[in-house]
Amino acid sequence: MAGNDVISRRSLHGELVDLLHDMVLDGELRPGDKINEQALCVRFGVSRTPLREALKVLASGGLVILAPNRGARVARISPQEIDQLFPIMGALESLAGELACQNISNADIARIRKLHDQMVHHYEKKESAPYLKLNRQIHEAIFDAANNAELTQLYHTIMVRTHAVRFTAKKSPARWHEAVEDHVKIMDALEKRDGTRLGVLLKDHLRHKASMVHESLTEMSAEAAE
Repeated sequence: MAGNDVISRRSLHGELVDLLHDMVLDGELRPGDKINEQALCVRFGVSRTPLREALKVLASGGLVILAPNRGARVARISPQEIDQLFPIMGALESLAGELACQNISNADIARIRKLHDQMVHHYEKKESAPYLKLNRQIHEAIFDAANNAELTQLYHTIMVRTHAVRFTAKKSPARWHEAVEDHVKIMDALEKRDGTRLGVLLKDHLRHKASMVHESLTEMSAEAAE
């Protein structure tokens, strides 16, 4: 286990919430995975009490399922939840895009352009992990540029439920190409500060992602049935 994972302020289970959350978003813990409490306690240098408190917080947000005598698992998302949550996320991203175009600085645009170019580079090399990390950073940077704390809070609340599958679901080559094409258009609209167009593009992008996640869940169900 990496030594720098150890938490210094051991009484703060909030740190564990953030670390576990990132493990899910980064794909280290995937939907349906059983959470090994003993291994995590060793990794982060904590006792089971703060870890279990952190798991309770994540369970209240729907990211973790706690079962009596069976421990904790990362929650799976259902097709019905995708149909309900992704349109909400699309509406939030659309509004964030419109606000970002009103508030964003040239420096922020340049920073997002750099992230975008790096992401496309990884796509061309078919390097999924760094691509996904940069993809997530781009969407978060647009919310940061929107400069609306309440909107960002709503985004993060729903992100807990959707991002585990949004950024880790298997993409077909066609869906991956579609996602990159979406981002090329998104970047163009952002650089032109065309908030109306960016809002439409982001909403369409989330609709495409929802379709991709549906396809991934269908594939996973088929594999499980074999």
